[in-house]
Amino acid sequence: MRHYLVYLAFLTLTFSNAQQDSLVLGFNEYLGYVKKYHPVAKQAQLTISIGQANLMKARGGFDPKIEVDYDRKRFSGDEYWDRLNATFKIPTYYGIEIKGQFEQAEGDFINRDESFPADGLYSAGVSVALARGSWINERMATLRKAKFFREQTKADQDLLVNEVLYNASLAYFEWLMAYNEAEIFRNFLGNATQRFEGIRKSALAGDIAIIDTVEAKIAVQNRELSLVQARVKLMQKTLELSNFLWIDEVPVELQPNVIPDPDPQRDIDVTLEIDGKPLDSFTIENHPKLRSLGFKIDGLLVDKRLKANKLLPQVDLEYNFLTDAPDQINSFNTQEYKGGIKFYFPLFLRKERGDLKLAKFKLQDAEFERDNTELEIQNEVLAIYRELDSFNEQNPLIDNIVFDYRTLLSAEERKFSFGESSIFLINARESTLIDAELKQIEVKNKFFTTKAKLFKSLAINPENL
Repeated sequence: MRHYLVYLAFLTLTFSNAQQDSLVLGFNEYLGYVKKYHPVAKQAQLTISIGQANLMKARGGFDPKIEVDYDRKRFSGDEYWDRLNATFKIPTYYGIEIKGQFEQAEGDFINRDESFPADGLYSAGVSVALARGSWINERMATLRKAKFFREQTKADQDLLVNEVLYNASLAYFEWLMAYNEAEIFRNFLGNATQRFEGIRKSALAGDIAIIDTVEAKIAVQNRELSLVQARVKLMQKTLELSNFLWIDEVPVELQPNVIPDPDPQRDIDVTLEIDGKPLDSFTIENHPKLRSLGFKIDGLLVDKRLKANKLLPQVDLEYNFLTDAPDQINSFNTQEYKGGIKFYFPLFLRKERGDLKLAKFKLQDAEFERDNTELEIQNEVLAIYRELDSFNEQNPLIDNIVFDYRTLLSAEERKFSFGESSIFLINARESTLIDAELKQIEVKNKFFTTKAKLFKSLAINPENL
């Protein structure tokens, strides 16, 4: 339920010469408002922000850290202990961590290994992963995957924007089709009404039979019924179109005097950026869907390498120089140090081997999806280009058919004026012409829809909107 209604008369629209006091909402202008204000289009812009936020989060794994551990115990007048341990760590990309530390402890119950100089003990050194985590670790993998995810979100944004613009285009074409159908019945209602008035006057003058007025009146009533039904359909399509119109997070509802562009064909090609794009200019490698899947595969490759690295034993080596006078550089020497080695290796590696198999299966699944998607896109684009080529034959044919039916109707009306025809034949010719014009509108709608399908298949994110 809409809480606010903003009328499109406030938008910058151009006046139409077709109808007095009517405003034309052009296709380019319409899609421009959709791309700029529609919530889904704005939501698509958030995907890039999410990718940037994930990348920032991953880079946080390499932020320097300060750790301070202070512990003191005093009871019954005794100083049990007073310990201070401050550490400054700098993680690096290749599994090496640089560390500086200050330790100080005093009290009656401290351990012998905590007997530090009065001013404390300083240390500086590194810890290195020699096997597991040497060429890839969690921090490295997270950062690489975040970079791929950021690029993937850019491709996904193009897909989301393309999807909403495609659906908005279909809504515009349906609105245009409903408007043209209503115009057809409005024009033919005027013709039928004018014909009825002429026949009624002729019948009152005794020139023709009174029964002819009944048949002419039936034609008027049929046109009125068709016009009412067409207007109901136009109202429905107008409301469907309004679903895509927003301004400053407020939904917009079209006024009745807003009409579509009656001939948007050239505008469609330019707006959707498919003008002058032959089949041989299409390159599958640049398709946003394939780029998105490609970055997804790159992330899964990183994950597979990380899982494979965990099959190695964990061997962490640490070495620290010790000194109680850090301001004197010669106080650091290799004879005073603190170091160690840590070794860890599961005997069966069932968890690690299981994780690696799952990572391989996910990678294969993504590769199958990419290969299948690539083939689908190629075939879909090829089919759409061939369908568009077929409209080069359909459009002239339906135009000629409508022209010929109009010629037959004009001839029948001329014969009727000479008394050589009947109102029945005129109504039959007119009904056939109406069907032909409705078919003409339907073919044009399919033609425009096929252009929109090409736009969607190419996954274009228009830059000129």
